[in-house]
Amino acid sequence: MSAAGTPLAAWLTRLETLSSREIDLGLERVEAILGRLSYRRPPTVIHIAGTNGKGSCVEMLGALLAATGARVGCYTSPHLQRYNERIRVDGGEAGDDEIIAAFERIEAVRGDVPLTYFEYGTLAALLVFSDAGVEAAVLEIGMGGRLDAVNAIEPDAGLITNVSVDHCEWLGDDVETIAVEKAGIMRRGKPVVFGSKDVPRSVGREAERIGAVLLLAGRDYDWSPVGDGWAWRGKMTRLTALARPSLEGEHQLENAAAVLALLEAMGRFELLHADVVDKALSGLTIPGRMQHFGAGPAWLVDVAHNPGAAVVLAHNLRASSRAERTIAIFGMLDDKDVAGVLTSLRNYVDVWIAVTAESPRAIPADELARRISNQVNAACLIAESIGDAMEQARRIAEPGDRILVTGSFYVVGPVLQLLA
Repeated sequence: MSAAGTPLAAWLTRLETLSSREIDLGLERVEAILGRLSYRRPPTVIHIAGTNGKGSCVEMLGALLAATGARVGCYTSPHLQRYNERIRVDGGEAGDDEIIAAFERIEAVRGDVPLTYFEYGTLAALLVFSDAGVEAAVLEIGMGGRLDAVNAIEPDAGLITNVSVDHCEWLGDDVETIAVEKAGIMRRGKPVVFGSKDVPRSVGREAERIGAVLLLAGRDYDWSPVGDGWAWRGKMTRLTALARPSLEGEHQLENAAAVLALLEAMGRFELLHADVVDKALSGLTIPGRMQHFGAGPAWLVDVAHNPGAAVVLAHNLRASSRAERTIAIFGMLDDKDVAGVLTSLRNYVDVWIAVTAESPRAIPADELARRISNQVNAACLIAESIGDAMEQARRIAEPGDRILVTGSFYVVGPVLQLLA
């Protein structure tokens, strides 16, 4: 497989076969390969965990750290359209050749270790960052925290955005149990910010047990909207006239506030100036998050694949200009809480179209349509493919209507490709 000239797509196809499990939590495999690789750990490593908002916090933190002129590497998952989106240096996606070179180095030392797709990608990101001379790496935890592959890399600080019920098959059935897994990114004597004011009790208990320096929203820092802008206070810093981040939604103030609190806890006071914050947060975009397309009918694309994300989407729909009708293209994976997502969105959708997401773990469209109909007490259309769902939505849409695409990354990504 390491033959020169093997394209990235072929590598990715093979990586899906190396482990008998798509998700296999544990650190021992990544730690074993790290011990065999020659790579340079960035001087600063930050972990971003949580149920929702991780991607936004990675983008904000990466932009702020780059404001000093430092080389910054960001690792996120999953991707929407191209695998390269996962690994970025100085805001630019890693090229195919860089990723393939990293894969080849991993394969040369892997032996019989059955790495998962995510573990392989995490190791590749570290090698790309090492080769690029990255000075700060912002690493998004894929799932949970304690046993996630990213947690095999020692962090200097961490941020947990929030905790709600998701990935129950692997993390637990309740918020308190899941929070323990998220708290696994904590380290003794190192700062970790919890970004939501709704703090599970187990977060505090774990911080005390580990000896981490826990900073809590509403206690150690706070924020508030002020006119068209917002204000933030930390333990030692106050910023009273900030421009709102370019990322859409009131929840982005919560994310931005947590990022500023983390920078303060790390002693990065040179970044805590209104002009620096405003410039860094003014040009951010994240594909698939409250993303608008205006051609033909108005399209709104947003990944809301768990109940917490659906609450945020519902809030944003309520706050946005009202469409005549909202037509929703909706697909989900079988490990997700469909009922929880529908509970938040049912009052904001007039027509539902169920589609099978492009993943082996997808709920078939006919089964999903049955669940939607039972939950919202209304008929649900069934699409044979994502392209068919889009065509159905276009035929139904009238002037003033809005087409919402939501649910799984494996629906939103293909829709973005087709819209482009």
